[in-house]
Amino acid sequence: MYDLETRKRALALVAQGRSLNSVSRQTGISRSAIRRWQLGIAPVSVKAECPRCSPQGRLPKAPVAYAYLLGLYLGDGHIIHYRKHRAPSLSIACGNSWPGLIDDAEDAVHALLPDNKVFRVRSIGCTYVKLYSKHLPCLFPQQGAGKKHDRPIILEPWQQEIVNAHPWGFVRGLVHSDGCRITNWTTRMVSGKPKRYEYPRYFFTNKSDDIRRLFTDTLDQLGVSWRRTNPWDISVARRASVALMDKHVGPKY
Repeated sequence: MYDLETRKRALALVAQGRSLNSVSRQTGISRSAIRRWQLGIAPVSVKAECPRCSPQGRLPKAPVAYAYLLGLYLGDGHIIHYRKHRAPSLSIACGNSWPGLIDDAEDAVHALLPDNKVFRVRSIGCTYVKLYSKHLPCLFPQQGAGKKHDRPIILEPWQQEIVNAHPWGFVRGLVHSDGCRITNWTTRMVSGKPKRYEYPRYFFTNKSDDIRRLFTDTLDQLGVSWRRTNPWDISVARRASVALMDKHVGPKY
């Protein structure tokens, strides 16, 4: 469960003449694990469940699920490492009004880390889709202390590669977390009488300049017209663009 750099660092401390007990106390790694690494009983590479930890730095095996989950995480997700737990936890907040969204979030998490248990924690008005894994910082390097809009949110090159290959999955995750599809209406005078017209529109709202930019850059890549209605809101209202969003994203359900 330990990544390659952690194992190398522990073995380097032992090579300096440190005792197994002192290295164990400093690193938090069990003495027996360090001993197995010394003897070559345990491989220095990590389990295949996290391709980012491998020396080759491969992409996740479920890139479509990852693109969607990345959008959910940047919107309504957070990663926390409590001292009482051995591994950090990923939580995706999903409104209880959208049971389909909860199912989709759980499916995406399970596809990304199929060997880890995914579970739901119910709260007032929402359900958290949760998972514990030591590899979460590898898969979501944007994790960190504080709110996302208070720190830079920049995709790693390998993440951008996935987003470029599966842009609709990424947009769908962002909209399903911090967006919505609504129906606007207006009135026009026709033959001297007011007539009501309705039209659908997508909105995306996020305080982070970086996350909004990731959203709009991806829309540009897809040929979706958008405009900023205020500092935090992005609107998609043109008929052809809404049709594209309906085809590939759709409302929460």
